[in-house]
Amino acid sequence: MARTRAEYVDPTEPARPLTRCCDHEGCVAEGEFRAPRSRDKLNSYWWFCLEHVRAYNAAWNYYEGMSEAEIEADLRNDTVWQRPTWPLGWRLKMRDPLHILDDDDPDGSRHPRQRELTIEEKALAVFELDPPFTLVELKKRYKLLVKRHHPDANGGDKDSEERLKVINQAFALLKAKYFA
Repeated sequence: MARTRAEYVDPTEPARPLTRCCDHEGCVAEGEFRAPRSRDKLNSYWWFCLEHVRAYNAAWNYYEGMSEAEIEADLRNDTVWQRPTWPLGWRLKMRDPLHILDDDDPDGSRHPRQRELTIEEKALAVFELDPPFTLVELKKRYKLLVKRHHPDANGGDKDSEERLKVINQAFALLKAKYFA
């Protein structure tokens, strides 16, 4: 292989500036400003003088010849710098053996946890009442439930006896809470 010699550069000689001529037909001014040749070749440039680059930019329309759908697709692609994207967020599948992060329930077997009712809410549910209510309404409802669930009226049924205990506790709680 033949050896080549490096070109000698004299450091005392001032550097020659590289100048380009304006690419506009018939213009001999210096082409200082670049402008893209086309939408498909954005890295290939025309070099214009100031007057002609202003005219070129005024007439330039990147989206000329594109349909609305193509423009929308190009804008969406521009928001991610023409890079591939992947879905983010809560729909991604992770290995979750305890199903702590599961939100989807395809077979309906899992239901979201409901908050536990307070003692007062349970007592109101026993009497099927919503505040505000009067002591007369509470006593009327109490008498109706006692007659319905009294063990003597139900032949000594143990379930009725337990239900009567719950009714008595709920009555005492609501009476103390709202009418003490």
